[in-house]
Amino acid sequence: MQLTQELYYAAAVAFFVAIALGPVVIPILRRLKFRQSIREEGPKRHLAKAGTPTMGGIIILAALTVSVLFFAGKNAEVWLALFVTLGHGLIGFLDDFIKVVLKRNLGLKAKQKLLGQIIMAVAMAYIATTYFGRGTEVWFPVINITLDFGALYYILIFLVLVGTTNAVNLTDGLDGLAAGTVTIAALAYAIIAFSLAKLPLAIFCVALAGATLGFLRYNAHPARIFMGDTGSLAIGGALAAVAVMTKTELLLIVVGGVFVIEALSVVIQVASFKSTGKRVFKMSPIHHHFELSGWSETKVVKAFWLAGFLFAIVALIILVAGKGGLGVGV
Repeated sequence: MQLTQELYYAAAVAFFVAIALGPVVIPILRRLKFRQSIREEGPKRHLAKAGTPTMGGIIILAALTVSVLFFAGKNAEVWLALFVTLGHGLIGFLDDFIKVVLKRNLGLKAKQKLLGQIIMAVAMAYIATTYFGRGTEVWFPVINITLDFGALYYILIFLVLVGTTNAVNLTDGLDGLAAGTVTIAALAYAIIAFSLAKLPLAIFCVALAGATLGFLRYNAHPARIFMGDTGSLAIGGALAAVAVMTKTELLLIVVGGVFVIEALSVVIQVASFKSTGKRVFKMSPIHHHFELSGWSETKVVKAFWLAGFLFAIVALIILVAGKGGLGVGV
């Protein structure tokens, strides 16, 4: 009973801290002129969003950190997940700062971002395998087998981190889209962590859900603030870290099905245009395709939220079916 209460309290604290920070942070970012610039090649109605404060991921990170330290601050696995989250938040912050404040449109160079992500991946994989006994085994959902990847596990961790952070970043293109879908994915992982007796990680997940839901109060259409790379890279890193610590790296593909589709749409669009000169979608990521097909922004967001919910349900069904392959309390 006490544990269940802590889950509720952790989510509530993160939610209300995010709610409380909004009226404080938004005016500060506006005064500092940390404002979003809108791509001219994007949907024309997005041009009205120019000047909206960005780097709002600070709100999510602050709310998450306060809740996690209060309710699960003594757990080493949670510290690792928080380290990965804040580390990616720092990478995103530097990227946002260069773009918004220094007026360099491209932000961090690709090599600089990649270096930061490599460092985070190596650190997480080393700590997880050396100090937490994570091992290098990988569970394959559906077929329910476990294989030892050995040294290749480090490459998998890198791909999981880079893939998730960049996929969430790509999803963050409409008001409330990334915040809502991450809230759903985080709640799914809270259930996964709880079912595997990773109780402090479940607290981390509900805190993440509470923080993103609280941020959604100011990020839903019409958005008063954007999370920027500060937020999108960080919450993507958080999901990836929890997937690693619960040994469900490949299940993350299902939990984050919306993020996968968003990323694949970009890959398909680029590959098609380079090879044939033709575009598969009216615009990528795919949420823009639906916008240009006549859907309202809110309709696209709600449809993607629903898709995220369905993906989460499917992932939980897969987990239940293959739980014997994972083992409780791993």
